[in-house]
Amino acid sequence: MIIKSDYRIPSALDGYGLLLRNKHLNDKDHRFPNRAVLFVHGATYGASDTFDYVIDGQSWMDRLAAEGVDAWCLDLLGYGGSDRPAVMSEPADSNAPVVDTAHAVAEVDRAVSFILQERQIGRVDLIGYSWGSAICGTYAGRFPEKVGSLVLSGALWLEGMAPPDSPSAPLGAYRTVSIKAMLERWAQGLEPAAIDRIVSETERRRWCEQTASCDPDFETTGLLRAPTGVMQDYLHYRGTGTDWYDPGLIQAPVQIVVGELDRETTPAQGQRLFARLSSASARRCTVIGGGKQVVCETKSGRRVLIDIHDPTAPIEMIQEALQEGVNARNVLSGVISALHARNIAVDLAD
Repeated sequence: MIIKSDYRIPSALDGYGLLLRNKHLNDKDHRFPNRAVLFVHGATYGASDTFDYVIDGQSWMDRLAAEGVDAWCLDLLGYGGSDRPAVMSEPADSNAPVVDTAHAVAEVDRAVSFILQERQIGRVDLIGYSWGSAICGTYAGRFPEKVGSLVLSGALWLEGMAPPDSPSAPLGAYRTVSIKAMLERWAQGLEPAAIDRIVSETERRRWCEQTASCDPDFETTGLLRAPTGVMQDYLHYRGTGTDWYDPGLIQAPVQIVVGELDRETTPAQGQRLFARLSSASARRCTVIGGGKQVVCETKSGRRVLIDIHDPTAPIEMIQEALQEGVNARNVLSGVISALHARNIAVDLAD
């Protein structure tokens, strides 16, 4: 059974609280009691809506917890289930941007310290998405003794990018996002048929509506507010050409994951960042293709990622092949043979 606990920890801004969520198996089934993972979100949506959103009966946190991992996620100030600072209830242009990367790193440190104390362990694994990858990259370089490993998903890295156009008006303390804009951004750069193959319009709209509703004012405004500190940082680092953080300071093993079709955090960004990880004890960069991926575990315990080239291959046919393969004497060979018998081309990676 998965146990869910929501904690309130203090923000880096006095007087406010943050949502720190945990999911893990009960003590009897908990296989990795000394392995904690903390998710850190991106620039617009909180971690509780990004990593603990249920699809087909299970969220990413549920999946990790079911495998015995001690899974945690943090909503930074102004996001998700955390408090909104008072300036976010005033006109946006009345105040300067709030919740920048320095602020976020301080709040991640509060969350990590809480987890280390609560679990009596020495290190936490970090998974950062988009802006969260810059937050976690900064944190891992500054506090190497607290980080066991690092996953940078949708790794944000600006090296080599041209300076942006100057904003037409001051950023203000926060920005607002409509459900229509959320849907459009999700499909940015993709044809309707391409995005529909990845996730249905019904599922996209359901996620957008649930995520936007975390804003306490959503029922009145129909909008989601997000702090603009990250945008201020983005404009500064891209405009000056300086690094958002120093990848060379990271000592933990690093896994970079980028999507082949991603137009915001591109494979090229991930590859440039990979080249800068000069001190990481291990490093890997994975580009997830536009097709489907499945993981096959052999009888020896080795796990292999099977990348299915054809994005239109019916999931039912894939499942049939997997079921046929697991009954073979050699599971991996059986799965590959069953896929090939159905004219489904694949690649393998350890």
